[in-house]
Amino acid sequence: MTVRPIRYLGDPVLRKPARKVSRVDDSIRKLIEDMTESMYAAHGVGIAAPQIGVPLRVVVIGMPDEDPFALINPEVIERSGERRLDEGCLSVPGYRGTVTRSVKVTVKALDQRGKEIRVKAEDNLLAQALEHETDHVNGTLYVDHLDAKKDLIKIEPIAAHHEEDDD
Repeated sequence: MTVRPIRYLGDPVLRKPARKVSRVDDSIRKLIEDMTESMYAAHGVGIAAPQIGVPLRVVVIGMPDEDPFALINPEVIERSGERRLDEGCLSVPGYRGTVTRSVKVTVKALDQRGKEIRVKAEDNLLAQALEHETDHVNGTLYVDHLDAKKDLIKIEPIAAHHEEDDD
C-alpha cells in the first residue's frame, strides 16, 4: 500500500468528470488500498480517486469507528430533504464552508468485488460523505455549493500548546 499525494484545488484532474471503471480487477483493488492509506494519512473520512490524480470513478469512505469501504462508479440515485452543514475537503486544506446537502441519500455503486450495492444514509456524516465524494468523481468540489465565495472560511491550524503562551 502506498500513500499518494493529495491533489489540491486548481489541479485540473479535480474539475473533470472521472472515467467509469469498466472492470473491477486487481489494479482497481490496489488503487482502493492506496486510496484508503492516503485518506487515513490525511485524516479524512472519504477520498475520491481524482484527489490522488487518478481520473476514475472510485471513492473510499471511512467513517470513524467503522471499516472503510469502496464505491466504484457511484451514482446518487435518490436524495431528499435539505440541511445546512459545515464542510471541508482534503483538496481544499485550511478552509471550511457551509453548504446545503440532502438529508437522505441513496447511492448505487459496485463494491471491490464488482457486485452492485446500494448504500443508504440519513441525516448523518455518511450521507454527507456520499454526496461529497460522488461530487468529486463528477468534477465538483464542495466550494461549488457555497452561496458566495465569502462563505469560504479560513481555519487556523491548531497550534501546539506551550506553557510560555499562558502569560
